Amino acid sequence: MQTIHELFAQTAEVMQGKPLFERPGKPAISFAETLVLVERMATVLGDLGVTVGDRVAVQVEKSPEAIALYLATLQVGAIYLPLNTAYTGAELDYFISDATPRLFVCDPAQVKAHAARASATLAVETLGANADGSLADRAAKAIPREDSVPRGKDDPASILYTSGTTGRSKGAVLTHGNLASNAEALLECWRFDANDRLIHALPIFHIHGLFVAVNMAVVSGATMVLLTKFDAEEIIGLMDRGTVLMGVPTFYTRLLKSPNLTREATANMRVFVSGSAPLLAEDHRAFQERTGHMILERYGMTETGMIASNPYEGERIPGAVGMGLPGVSVRIADRETGAAVPTGEIGLIEVKGPNVFQGYWNMPEKTAAEFRDGWFITGDLGTIEADGYLRIVGRDKDLVISGGYNVYPKEIEEIIDALPGVLESAVIGLPHPDLGEGVTAVIVPKPGADLDTDALRSALSDKLARFKQPKRFILADALPRNVMGKVQKAELRKAHAALYA
Repeated sequence: MQTIHELFAQTAEVMQGKPLFERPGKPAISFAETLVLVERMATVLGDLGVTVGDRVAVQVEKSPEAIALYLATLQVGAIYLPLNTAYTGAELDYFISDATPRLFVCDPAQVKAHAARASATLAVETLGANADGSLADRAAKAIPREDSVPRGKDDPASILYTSGTTGRSKGAVLTHGNLASNAEALLECWRFDANDRLIHALPIFHIHGLFVAVNMAVVSGATMVLLTKFDAEEIIGLMDRGTVLMGVPTFYTRLLKSPNLTREATANMRVFVSGSAPLLAEDHRAFQERTGHMILERYGMTETGMIASNPYEGERIPGAVGMGLPGVSVRIADRETGAAVPTGEIGLIEVKGPNVFQGYWNMPEKTAAEFRDGWFITGDLGTIEADGYLRIVGRDKDLVISGGYNVYPKEIEEIIDALPGVLESAVIGLPHPDLGEGVTAVIVPKPGADLDTDALRSALSDKLARFKQPKRFILADALPRNVMGKVQKAELRKAHAALYA
């Protein structure tokens, strides 16, 4: 097995002067130039005392230099730990105390806030979005290190912390084998190669932006158009030379608001990928009508990388996430017994394959609890229908048990979302004195729509069994989301916990 860094180095030797990074208003950076930068940073990491197995914690803005630091960390056999740029100092305290990194890299503007973290066991350096900061200065003077530390498929490559919506965040340990196998499977499934120009507007502290988008580009020889933020008009303007856009559902919602999103504007594009949260079926249909492109939805998570994908060639079904990637097995199991459930029935989605993580950092008991007979329990509920496509019903922790009946929010949300005047909805369970949990719908109206809760109740009366019908409707301006666009139902439950009191 070759690591992502080794595959990148081989590709860079072949691609040489071809741009790896293109940025609006800035010079392109070639594969060869990036390789030298990676090797210079590898030297700096060694000078700072980073060695095999050490953690390198990074909270910086998106840049080619940040990606080079990631690859250099893999080169020296260390473990890369990307951190959300929105995390506060108090949140960082937890991650640093838990992962005990040898090096912490922050934005130059934040150095005063973090300088006190430096100690005999933790170096603190800075790296800015404009090739500035102490780490960039060191790299500019360093002699490139050409050798890489040999790593096997089971050796840790990265730690990604889960969002921690319930309990404290867990550090998922991803191996070199996890990263390399997932990249290989995705290159095959999405026909991604050196001819592609990827419009990259995702953050790089998350599995989608880093271990899907970046890994695929640096391994295949593709060019990344690196954007620091999502701007619908800018992205539409780049599509005449782009071929692939990887995004979250909110990307496509915002693109659809632009009158410039047309068949002509997207004519050069090859594929639009969506993931990290469910895509509204309405957006799926509207995008196809406007552009002629059917968005390709896929399914993945922090602990597994990508699990399943709608086909590149074949039917892409709204509301479905396709089939398991090459080498990845997916099954639907009974929540209690773990036994396989019949086709079409709802159960826990479980996964097995080279993409599945090694375990949670410093949490052996939690790791053991998340596996059953060698299968990783994703915590997602879903079905595999007769057509073989996987459909996600919701998170197990979001299951509502009302009056002893299991209520699956996704089923109700799809029906509510299809009602006139509804933009989107989230169904949650709230403490109820008689039922245990009361089914509750939080609804965002479309702009200008005047929704009446009695009318909503009436519209659902003949579409859902009585126990599934929401007891209350809450109208909201927006649903709380994390940086990847996932609705934060825990926040909704907390905000409305006393509704039935």
